[in-house]
Order: sequence, then structure tokens, then C-alpha cells
Amino acid sequence: MSESAIFCLDSMSMASATSTNLPLKDRVAIVTGSSRGIGRVIATHLAGLGAKLVINYTSSADQADLVATQINSLYPGDSPRAVTVKADVSDPAQVKLLFDSAEQAFGSPIHILVNSAGVLDPKYPKIADTALEDFDRIFSVNTRGAFLCAKEAANRLKRGGGGRIILLSSSMAAALRPGFGAYAASKAAVEAMVKILAKELKGTGITANCVAPGPIATEMFFAGKSEEAVQRCIDESPHNRLGQSEDVAPVVGFLASDASEWVNGQTIRVNGGYV
Repeated sequence: MSESAIFCLDSMSMASATSTNLPLKDRVAIVTGSSRGIGRVIATHLAGLGAKLVINYTSSADQADLVATQINSLYPGDSPRAVTVKADVSDPAQVKLLFDSAEQAFGSPIHILVNSAGVLDPKYPKIADTALEDFDRIFSVNTRGAFLCAKEAANRLKRGGGGRIILLSSSMAAALRPGFGAYAASKAAVEAMVKILAKELKGTGITANCVAPGPIATEMFFAGKSEEAVQRCIDESPHNRLGQSEDVAPVVGFLASDASEWVNGQTIRVNGGYV
């Protein structure tokens, strides 16, 4: 499906949502890595549920602006419902700036963090062949980034109800395929961290969970893969297809809502039965 077609679908679902129930009405959400891929679709989905969005990016400014424009166009005459903030999630000062910017933009405490920023090594090397600099880069973004965002959120999200920390992991942390050693390890660490974080947030009303997609048809998924490798992923799926970002976003939307209060410290694998 083309990028423009996906944007059209997002717009229709968001427009429909604005005329019906808005479970996240006026709640402030930060979605990291939301200029493209899964993060973008999550951001537009949360906006359709009524949330105000901070679109975070590190290098794709034009794409981030496009997402924000799309969201804001659905609320003509209203104050901006989405703003863009450049921040590297592996840098603590920039993560703090990201949260500061969210509070300043909307004059409200932050309710929801979705950390979807992530990288992998498109060379898919064996552990024995993994370059140290590639290992460090993966852990810097995937693990350190999740830690820094979760740490800031644990100290700053609204208490007393509605606070939601949602970290994106990967079903590769359970599938454990060759060529994904550093990536799977970086995501397994996030899953362990979120289980402890949920317990440590006792009494705050803030929940902490992981969403772990399987193979999703994004730019990051296709990078470095042959047609045969992609087809193997399709063949391994009980649905005989790759997942779409639209398969993931509603699960994140549920976890961001009040309906998910009793789901805490969990990893939800959204993979169509791949694992």
C-alpha cells in the first residue's frame, strides 16, 4: 500500500473518530520515532482517539511535519493538536527537552508515552560477525533510548489515572532468529525493564507495558532483506501475509486508554501467530 493511500485511510479513521467516542480526549501523548513507519500510524491513531500529539523525529523533519499537518487539518479552527519535536532518544538532555516541549506546547501534564523509536542492523550478521559499533548503536537507541524515555515518563506522567507508558519491543525477542542477536537482545532487555517498572510505579496509577510486533511491512523491515527472506516471513505467518502498522496501532490505542487499566507489566505480541 502506498504512503498516500495509508494517509488517506488514517484520515478517514480519524475523521470518523472525531464524530464518535474519544477515549483519549485532550490527553497529551508523546510518540517517539513517529515521523514514519509504525510510529507514524500509532500517532495518527491516537489523534483519532482524541489525543494531542508530540511527533518526535531525529532526521525526518519533512515527514514529521507532514504527520502533524495531517492531524491538525482534521481540527480546523482549533489550537494545534500536533507539534513536532526533534530529539535523539539516546541523549538524556534531548529526552528531557522532548518532555519539556510537550508540556509547554499543550500547557498540560503528559499522559501517554509511546516509545517506538528503534533501529536494527540490516546486514543481519551472526553474533560472531557483529561489529561492536553496530552492537552499541542498536543498544543505544533500542535499550538506552527506551530506558531514558521510560525514566522521564515515570517521573513526569500524570498520576492518579490515565498515565500510560508503552514501549515497543519486538516478537524477535521470542522468535530468536539467526542474524538478530544484538537486536533481539536489545528488545529482550526492554521487556524485562517494563515488568519491573510496572511494579515500581505502584500507587501512581501509571501502567507500563510492551507491544511486540512481528514482521511489519515497514521501511525498516524491508531493509537488507532479499525477496526470498521476505517470502519466508510471509510463509511463516498463519495469515500468510506480513503485518501492517494498522494491525499494531489499535493495540497501542487500547493500552493508552482507561479500558486497559488492569493490563500492567505485560508484553503483548502482535504478530498474527508468527510466534
